[in-house]
Amino acid sequence: PDTPEDEINPNSSTMLYLGLGAIVFVPIFKTTTHLPPYVGMMLSLSVVAVFAEIYSRTQFSMSGVNHAESDAAAHHSPVHHSLSRIEMPSILFFLGILMAVAALESLGELFGFATWLQDNMPLLGTEHGSNISDLVVMLLGIGSAVIDNVPLVAASLGMFSEPMDNPLWHFIAFAAGTGGSMLIIGSAAGVVAMGMERIDFFWYLRKIAWLAFIGFLAGALCFMLMRQILI
Repeated sequence: PDTPEDEINPNSSTMLYLGLGAIVFVPIFKTTTHLPPYVGMMLSLSVVAVFAEIYSRTQFSMSGVNHAESDAAAHHSPVHHSLSRIEMPSILFFLGILMAVAALESLGELFGFATWLQDNMPLLGTEHGSNISDLVVMLLGIGSAVIDNVPLVAASLGMFSEPMDNPLWHFIAFAAGTGGSMLIIGSAAGVVAMGMERIDFFWYLRKIAWLAFIGFLAGALCFMLMRQILI
């Protein structure tokens, strides 16, 4: 017979669609209300958490703290269970990196570095609507293989002053996202996979890194070509 862990929850598909809908809801909420995106994300998280508690059918007591059913409900609460699995070291890592990036931006170091790159890096002739060389963006993509792409993109926001609808940001997003795959430590997902699947760093470097590098270059060339044709 199937154990309780093997049984499929009849509400699993509902929670899946609810979670996907909550993700799609965030940009709609931002566009409609013009509030910061984190407000929409927290609202979506709250709705998902409420439905998770409802579907779990747990009971709790607000009057008796030591009530047995209250303790059992707290132990089996899906929200509490999910929160207990959060990796605090990863959160603190991103918090520290983003604070360091904000400090460099406040000191003007990022803008000064961007000015130096703009003055010393030659233009490739494929740029559109920006004086930032595509070579700089590709170097940022290669750098994201060593530095996580989240702080790298955050740093680029403080380095360049182009408007948000400029094609430069599309290229930066592509370069940082795909360039981070050249090394397994280039993204948080890679670090997690290395720990969960016991993937060796040097095995990835020998077997996968060169394929990811070729894919990065091919994608960058296709991106620049499509930008010249479509824009």
